[in-house]
Amino acid sequence: MVRVVGIMGSPRIGGNTDILLDAALEGAGEAGGDAEKVILEKLDLRGCRECESCFKTGRCILKDDMERIHGLLDEADVLIMASPIFFSGLTAQMKMMIDRCQCLWAGNFLLGKPIGGGRRRVGAFLSVGGRGDLSFNGAKSVVRAFFLTISVEYAGELLVPGIEGKGTISGHPSVLKEARDLGASLVALVK
Repeated sequence: MVRVVGIMGSPRIGGNTDILLDAALEGAGEAGGDAEKVILEKLDLRGCRECESCFKTGRCILKDDMERIHGLLDEADVLIMASPIFFSGLTAQMKMMIDRCQCLWAGNFLLGKPIGGGRRRVGAFLSVGGRGDLSFNGAKSVVRAFFLTISVEYAGELLVPGIEGKGTISGHPSVLKEARDLGASLVALVK
């Protein structure tokens, strides 16, 4: 079974990013993936202290919900990250989660303990931007760097500009179909 992890970085549960991620996970499930969704807003997460303890152990010394996320990131065959654009970047929730993966970087690059066991893993980035969001490039750059760190191939993206109002993406069935198709195609890449 292909293990699919979707990480929802929007603070707005039931909003456009959440709906888009649900569509992608639905497509992944229909293609035979075992999908799990993580909503960062509901978790107890603290920011990285940059204490460098993980440089020796590959493990974070902070004890919170990141321990579970670290495990999911290791198990995932497919990773789908979803965040709206906030000031040309990711949300604070998503960026905090990424920063707390410094221990995975340390394990992979300093200690020779590759996350994911060296198998092929793929991922995609889903994002929604509203009025005034000039670019997805800042967010994409961070997601690409994160995928490199955790040995996930950047295999797709769905970037949707000009979406305003909670849930309005539901009125764009072609976009939701694109998300479902993307989720299915990611599972097909690692089957």
